[in-house]
Amino acid sequence: MGAVLDLAEKMWNGIGPGEHVMRHAHSLVSGFVGIDEVARGVAFVGSFANVTVIDTGDGLVLVDVGSPLLAPRVREAVRSWSGLPVTTAIYTHGHVDHVFGFGAYEAESAERGWAAPFVLAHEGVARRFDRYRLTAGYNGHINMRQFRLPAPMFPTQFRYPDQTFTDRHTLEVGGETIEVVHARGETDDHAYVWLPQRRVLATGDLFIWAAPNCGNPQKVQRYPIEWAKALREMAALRPEVLCPGHGPPILGVERTTAALGDAAELLESLHAQTLALMNQGARLDEVLAGVVAPAHLLARPYLRPVYDQPEFIVRNLWRLYGGWYDGNPAHLQPPRERELAREIAELAGGASRLCDRALALAEQGELALACELVESAALAAPDDTGIRDARGRIYRRRAEASESLIAHGIFDAAARDSGG
Repeated sequence: MGAVLDLAEKMWNGIGPGEHVMRHAHSLVSGFVGIDEVARGVAFVGSFANVTVIDTGDGLVLVDVGSPLLAPRVREAVRSWSGLPVTTAIYTHGHVDHVFGFGAYEAESAERGWAAPFVLAHEGVARRFDRYRLTAGYNGHINMRQFRLPAPMFPTQFRYPDQTFTDRHTLEVGGETIEVVHARGETDDHAYVWLPQRRVLATGDLFIWAAPNCGNPQKVQRYPIEWAKALREMAALRPEVLCPGHGPPILGVERTTAALGDAAELLESLHAQTLALMNQGARLDEVLAGVVAPAHLLARPYLRPVYDQPEFIVRNLWRLYGGWYDGNPAHLQPPRERELAREIAELAGGASRLCDRALALAEQGELALACELVESAALAAPDDTGIRDARGRIYRRRAEASESLIAHGIFDAAARDSGG
């Protein structure tokens, strides 16, 4: 058993990779692990993000091609397993960590006189790349917050697909049937890949060894109930091997169907509870207080809320069905944040009083309230170095108390912004 399969067994049993390593890096492997064969003629490269390699006899088909930083190691791993030419790459979706690294295979084909490989993807991937180029600056700031980067970083050049499809597409390569099926979930351009002859399923980020990343507050709309539907469809295939977008593979029908079914149940529960409260006329604040994610599902080693979290998914459902108005009429056309902060500070007897109360609340473990008050204090007195320092310390504590990578990244960025 290689490193990938060893990690797979440990994580399924809830004993790896360990809290000390992955507490804030979402327990789905943030670096490079290695390559293992997971079925006859199918290899899995554990990386950020994963790559599945299919030996069709007439060449290799890659499901995703890796992230910018790890693509060279992924290619080295692929070549340690097979020297056959790469004929095709399938993008499961257009996220940056899944679509870089193809250029090396194209160059290799040109050098060796092989036929040029091509890329297949859903038709929405090209639109995503267009949007990424339009919003590169904003996405750079997201990455800086989320991954503690020293400066905004985001690419503006992408390898667009050569061939696209709308609902589903079937490839026949070397006698191998490869079915590619569109499914909205984390993205609107997502697809999963099914090898019926080998009963291998490559899910992309429709499964990531964490609670579904369906509520990211910094990203565009996600689709919880369509995602749940896709998970049910994939479970009905009864795959022998599940190759996820992140984290190790899952082997055995009992395990794959359990994992997919549990993830679907989590999304279905959040969806049903949110809609029930919305249909009763509840405000967003009331919905957030009323929806409770099933604890038995969040306890699964493959569904812990270590990247996204249920509260964010509820907010995303509200955005999907209800727009941006949260039901509080004061928030429809609110005052500027700084103006409101100054009024609150004046009522409290000054910004320093607000700050003192925030520090006291933080000591009591009331970190959400502490952040709200110290943020108002900092807005009311932006030049007060003492308040800025307190803001940094409070957000540092909030970051350290956060289980999800997304929340940790945002709070940590706020702490660093204040020198905390």
